Amino acid sequence: MIGRFELAPGYDISRVVHGGWQFSAGHRAGGTDLEMALEVLVESADLGVTTFDCADIYTGVEELYGRFLRRWRTTSAARPIQIHTKFVPDASDLPRVDRAYVERIVDRSLSRLGVERLDLVQFYWWRDDVPGMEQAARWLADLQQEGKIRHLGVTNMDVAHLRRLEEARVRMVSNQVQYSALDRRPEHGLADWCARREMRVIAFGSLAGGFLTDRWLGRPDPAIHDNRSLTKYRLVIDEFGGWAAHQALLRELAAIGEAHGVETSAVAIRFVLEQPSVAAVIAGATRPGQMARNLGAGAFELTSEDHVRIRRLTDASPGPAGDVFELERDRDGPHGRIMKYDLNRA
Repeated sequence: MIGRFELAPGYDISRVVHGGWQFSAGHRAGGTDLEMALEVLVESADLGVTTFDCADIYTGVEELYGRFLRRWRTTSAARPIQIHTKFVPDASDLPRVDRAYVERIVDRSLSRLGVERLDLVQFYWWRDDVPGMEQAARWLADLQQEGKIRHLGVTNMDVAHLRRLEEARVRMVSNQVQYSALDRRPEHGLADWCARREMRVIAFGSLAGGFLTDRWLGRPDPAIHDNRSLTKYRLVIDEFGGWAAHQALLRELAAIGEAHGVETSAVAIRFVLEQPSVAAVIAGATRPGQMARNLGAGAFELTSEDHVRIRRLTDASPGPAGDVFELERDRDGPHGRIMKYDLNRA
């Protein structure tokens, strides 16, 4: 069993969360049809993954999860499902964000999902040069008080932004950030900040878009590809030290997995789950059987020697520098140039 984590008093989540980004329109073009997607979601819930992540800006995913909830209620209503979504206003809309805008996006998520209350809304504000981040968070808190939102969190926020929200007296229970053996930026201050407060990390990218799975072990560098996820995480590998450094890490993870009788992906997820302040890891699955392999992370614990073996390689490789999401906020840099900033409009 993968286990559960109490994210807030009376609210516990599965430690592996089913991610929805790869179900969005930009990825579904690869061939995941609606019925297969629903089957995959039901399979995850049957396996004990009862927490699912999506976003207002993941085109089509809130609607997909709404269909999944309706199907689940007709078969296994006794087991509750939690849906975590986001509030990420378009970068170009930020000067026009008011209370009506915030409520409209929240109401839209409620309608798409077919629920009366959103379990967790994770907030992000694209631009520091546009004021209003704290006020938007307060409006979300107002909607929480009105019963439309159960818990509030953030995504991709560093300590400086979290401090601003703390000073605005808005209570956030979690921060969803990228965290993997390749990308340890949460260790640059965020994990310590969360440890001193009642906030936890929900990690995404722990499999680096699939680059930390058996699929890529011994494979050549994919120099040419048209997949946004591969583009994003191939840049992380460059920051880590390149393809050779990635392959050395992957071989070590695979060897540890073989010793424990699990796949490489389970070791990569387990490594992040065992880091301080981490409540859960988001893992994608778009085909039957994928989530079952990911859940091997709940079948074992890494030994102290395993951690030493992994850290020997991660400590020797720089990984992305700076704070969480710092590289992605630089629109002129390679990480920022692949970001999409106006997905609500799209």
